[in-house]
Amino acid sequence: MRGPHLGVLCIALLCAAAAQSSAAPPGAGAALYLEGRLPDGRPLQAIGPNGVVARGADAACVNCHRRSGLGSREGDITVPPLTAAYLFRDGATNAADAALAHPPGTTPRSFAYTPETLLQTLVSGVRPDGRSLRAPMPHYVLDATAGRALTDYLASLGVAPAPGVGADEIVFATIVTPDAEPVAREAMLTVLRAYFATQAEAAAARRDEARPNGVAPYRATRRWRLQVWALSGPATDWQRQLGDYQAQDPAFALLSGMAGRDWAPVHAFCEQARVPCLFPNVDLPVVAEQDFYPLYYSRGVLLEAELLRARAAGVRRFVQLYRRDDIGLAAANALRAHAAGVVVEDRVLPAAATTLQARATQLAHALDGIGAEAATLLWLRGDDLRALGNPPPGRILASGLMAGLDDAPLPARWRARTEFAYPLDLPARRALRMRFPLAWLKAHDIPVTALRVQSDSWLACDILAGILEHVGDAYVPEYLVERLETMLGRRLSDGYYPRLGLAPGQRFASKGGALVRLAEDGTVVPVVDWLVP
Repeated sequence: MRGPHLGVLCIALLCAAAAQSSAAPPGAGAALYLEGRLPDGRPLQAIGPNGVVARGADAACVNCHRRSGLGSREGDITVPPLTAAYLFRDGATNAADAALAHPPGTTPRSFAYTPETLLQTLVSGVRPDGRSLRAPMPHYVLDATAGRALTDYLASLGVAPAPGVGADEIVFATIVTPDAEPVAREAMLTVLRAYFATQAEAAAARRDEARPNGVAPYRATRRWRLQVWALSGPATDWQRQLGDYQAQDPAFALLSGMAGRDWAPVHAFCEQARVPCLFPNVDLPVVAEQDFYPLYYSRGVLLEAELLRARAAGVRRFVQLYRRDDIGLAAANALRAHAAGVVVEDRVLPAAATTLQARATQLAHALDGIGAEAATLLWLRGDDLRALGNPPPGRILASGLMAGLDDAPLPARWRARTEFAYPLDLPARRALRMRFPLAWLKAHDIPVTALRVQSDSWLACDILAGILEHVGDAYVPEYLVERLETMLGRRLSDGYYPRLGLAPGQRFASKGGALVRLAEDGTVVPVVDWLVP
């Protein structure tokens, strides 16, 4: 969080405007709230209790009250919500309103602000009841024009109904791209459908146990409904298709999902449409941590590139093999970006050959002439690994995700010398945690067909269920993401991952990985136990 000594109570924003104030340009309220920029372009100034002045982005209210405006909690400091529903009504009225959610930062207050008294409070640091704002809440240099802009902006937060949220159900969607691997696709969908069916049964049971007046607390009886948004055609048309799906039957969030090579159009849709995208099954995510709505388990092959480069410190020449129509291209580019001062040579294979012999011929040609001074990097799938002939004399590194991890079909003469990037916890250490998804699969009579996909899909559902228990009735897309940032690290089991955790501004929940070799008996042997590049 920027400006940790400021703004923990930035009720500043909802400052009201005097009737005579000049009109602010469109978007001025959002710019002030999110960026700390006043309507005339100057930086917002905040003066803390100790006299320290913060300006611009460091003074922006989003740092503490978050994008949703529903506040947060940091240690023993609670940051209250500052949307109109909370500020312009007194605490007793809010407490008695069963339709209003009560986020963790909600605090009782004996009076209701008006736009005028709120602006006075923000400028003076003194509330209408005569009490000073508590540290670390600053006061602000604001005029009536900025006040009106912020009033308009904050009055809009949480007013419109969230897409996909009805009185009795919440709609989620999962996305399947046309190049998704068929077995993995069906494995994911089977898990999602079974989890949603179980949730619907539990919601019905809660409805039966509702209070005598028929009202369950925070409408906890909503059932989940799953849509499958199957994309078709070229990736250039996917954003349009997603927009059509969302317009026809809106989803509150996208859950899990499956892609082969390209997820970028889905990521762009989620960010532009402001739809949370939660933990898709993709090995090539989009690295854009300034974006807010998409969240991922890890950086996939892009993390592998950093692991392999860190492991090969001191190597002066890399030779990378990949097929031009696969995600290895992006991984090879990522490694090159982290290989300053190192010679990187790419040997690009054409589109996948149809026969084992044709693959073997292509690979033999690509490996020819690599000397002992070079490290060979294989960004290749299992079908190519099966076709490998004689290994080159130098170090050999490879993508574990693309190869198939523990089941990588590497020829025996390559196994003792090849180190795989392994951006997951080691099998022996994750065995206890894996009992949770395996037991769930068994209880639902789901055969194990693609365990990592099945585990990750179950995990995405289970994470969502846990977070929604703490959302209350505040079904706001931004608040869902914010609660994930805050609470994800509190889980007991994260499946394949040693620990998942997020913080504001982080979009990848697992940060590191291991380097391993595969023994002849299939055992995963660690070379580097855990590395965070």
